[in-house]
Amino acid sequence: MSETTAATTLDRSERSGHAGLLLLLAGLLVAAVLSLSLLSDEKAQIFIVAFLAILAVAGIFCLFGLAVGVLQFAGRVARNDLTKLMADTATEGLIVVEGDGRVIYANGAFLTLSGCRTAAEVRTVERLFTGAPEVSEAIYRLSQAVREGRAAGEEIRLAPALNGAEAAWYRVRVRPLARPGGRKAALWTIADVTRERERQENVFQELQHAIDYLDHAPAGFLSIDPAGEIVYMNATLAGWLDHDLAQVGSGGLSVADVVPPNAAALIGAVTGGPGEVRTEIIDVDLRRRGGQSLPVRLFHRVAFGADGRPGASRTLVLNRSPGEDVAEGQRAAEVRFARFFNDTPVAIAAVGRRGEILRSNAAFARLFGAPGERTITGVVAERDEDALGNALAAAGEGRGDIVPLDVAIRGAEDRSARIYVSGVADAEGDGEAAIVYALETTEQRALEAQFAQAQKMQAVGQLAGGVAHDFNNVLQAIIGYSDLLLANHRPTDPSFQDIMQIKQNANRAASLVRQLLAFSRRQTLRPQVIQLSDSLSDLSLLLKRLIGERIELELRHGRDMWLTKADVNQFEQVIVNLAVNARDAMPDGGKLSIRTQNVPAQEVAAYGYKAVPEADYVLVEVSDTGTGIPPHVLDKIFEPFFTTKDVGKGTGLGLSTVYGIVKQTGGFIFCDSTVGAGTTFRIFLPRHVPAEQEAAPKAGAAKTLAADLTGRGTILLVEDEEAVRAFGARALTSRGYTVLEASSGTEAMAIVDGLDQPVDLVVSDVVMPEMDGPTLLRALRERFPSLKIIFVSGYAEDAFKKNLPEGEQFTFLPKPFSLKQLVEAVKTQLK
Repeated sequence: MSETTAATTLDRSERSGHAGLLLLLAGLLVAAVLSLSLLSDEKAQIFIVAFLAILAVAGIFCLFGLAVGVLQFAGRVARNDLTKLMADTATEGLIVVEGDGRVIYANGAFLTLSGCRTAAEVRTVERLFTGAPEVSEAIYRLSQAVREGRAAGEEIRLAPALNGAEAAWYRVRVRPLARPGGRKAALWTIADVTRERERQENVFQELQHAIDYLDHAPAGFLSIDPAGEIVYMNATLAGWLDHDLAQVGSGGLSVADVVPPNAAALIGAVTGGPGEVRTEIIDVDLRRRGGQSLPVRLFHRVAFGADGRPGASRTLVLNRSPGEDVAEGQRAAEVRFARFFNDTPVAIAAVGRRGEILRSNAAFARLFGAPGERTITGVVAERDEDALGNALAAAGEGRGDIVPLDVAIRGAEDRSARIYVSGVADAEGDGEAAIVYALETTEQRALEAQFAQAQKMQAVGQLAGGVAHDFNNVLQAIIGYSDLLLANHRPTDPSFQDIMQIKQNANRAASLVRQLLAFSRRQTLRPQVIQLSDSLSDLSLLLKRLIGERIELELRHGRDMWLTKADVNQFEQVIVNLAVNARDAMPDGGKLSIRTQNVPAQEVAAYGYKAVPEADYVLVEVSDTGTGIPPHVLDKIFEPFFTTKDVGKGTGLGLSTVYGIVKQTGGFIFCDSTVGAGTTFRIFLPRHVPAEQEAAPKAGAAKTLAADLTGRGTILLVEDEEAVRAFGARALTSRGYTVLEASSGTEAMAIVDGLDQPVDLVVSDVVMPEMDGPTLLRALRERFPSLKIIFVSGYAEDAFKKNLPEGEQFTFLPKPFSLKQLVEAVKTQLK
């Protein structure tokens, strides 16, 4: 056995030949010779020749084996000399230990580290590293790792060191080795890293010194990542802002925590190209933790990567509080200007001769964002570039009469701004050539559009209401005289059916007029406190019949629905009209969904309808999966007589009626539609909070009508339409009443003044020349406080009720009315 292959290494990895094998071979040869001596010469000669032949063949094979290197003489093995040389001369200590703890290899570096002079002194790593508990624990972890077939490493501080020094650091690694025959072994690597650790500690100490210098510098410093998080802040700045440094870098502080919104927009507006480094000087007010302002000047540097993305900033912060600057007057003036410049709601930018943006304030960054082009024309829509360019050219020529421009903002065409351009008188070289001021007009334009739409709807409503009122007078005469004719004809008369046709068509016309009045919000409503969910559930059977079997109806109600106040019949008409329109939009079938829910005041803004003030509402959504409404049609759907249906399939009054009913109820209606995806109508009705005692119904509103419609008494009939007045007079006279006719309020007062005693009842139109109905009522009340009166009108009761004294008692009869309705109302009042 060879103990060493070099003077400074230990190698027991190879086993040499054994002497017993040589003795066994010699014994076999002696036995063969003795066996041959016992044979005869002839037979022995044959065996001797065969034996010599075998030896000769074996010898030849051995020579060939030695020649090609298959066989080697013991003690002169040259196994992979290069690999072994690398291991023997490695600077790290290497030791290979078999599973039973037997050391089979150790290089010179390990022998030097461990201080071993002979092979007998070589110890395993477990025996070599002993001492403090943390050392034993580290070695145990490494041993456990190699037993589990894993590689592992540790850095261990050993005191005293292996070389006798006071202490040293060692990097110890281990990994399992697979050997032939399935024998397990482990390769341990040991390196002295004391100097490396000393260098690291020196670098760390220098870094600590640098951080300490930066932390206690007389200027603030911070770094902001692209997401707006503060990843570093020095102690000086933290002290100025009264923030805890422990919050920085862990998502605890962001720009929004220390910078007002205007300044945050200005800081985030720094842009640059790929690989560019930009530094902006920004005068802003930072916000202390207590809310106080800290005027500072920022030297804000941002580096952009090769892909154009910004990296974390390097921002130097100079305190500009009183007493911090030698030039106090100049400092104070600059601080005031910076505050005015950045806190003003007007966007301001200084523009150069080529249109480049030289400086801008926070409002400009907030309005136009961070423009990709650093030119003023790059912040407006392409269609407005020429107009703005012409205005800048005019400013460069020194003109002072530049007209303000209304432009769209690039990248957000639905937003708009008004731009004012003024020239700079002392512009020289490439300095400032113009100052651009801008105010956002997005909300103003939206309000103007809403106001224009409301004005248009109001004008159309007034026209429709006026037409409806006049038309009601015509229909009143037709229906009234039809009733008079029917009263004088029997059903068997040939003309009876003709008169009935006249009356039925007049009633159809009256229905259309009521829809016009609904749109103009001049119809008579009878509001009552209702629960919308209950009303819709009662209406569901009718809706299913209306929409047919090919359309699925879904009703979904919110929980704990609030009450609202509306006319039940009119509200049902709203839902029916919307359901019919939805049915027509789904010719091939689909789904109609009606949903209700409460909308608290704080959630109103989330719907995006600026016309709806903050209040509690009950929301009704009617959605379909139909063809949708094109955008150019959407603005006209509530206008009367506007329809997209074929001729004869719609009057164009359905949605206008819906609009009028909702508006007259005090609610709001909106339509959102996508072509091919469907339409959703949203109706917001005000929440009703019941008082302890709801107002009692009006007297006479629900009285039982008498079966006998004849009566006695003097009735003053005031009506400016002669045909209507004649019909009323004949109808009442035929029922036994004495009728006094007047064509105006003035004439009625003259008749009353000429009577010896008051009349029993006044039936008066509301809208009349010279003196209208409410004025007539006030004049009559002064003479006869208990006089009874019936108002008739083609307008709604609410249209004139506000002109009457509070609590005034009267009966209202809307035109057109039938003969029976008139005499029933008179009989009820005189009862």
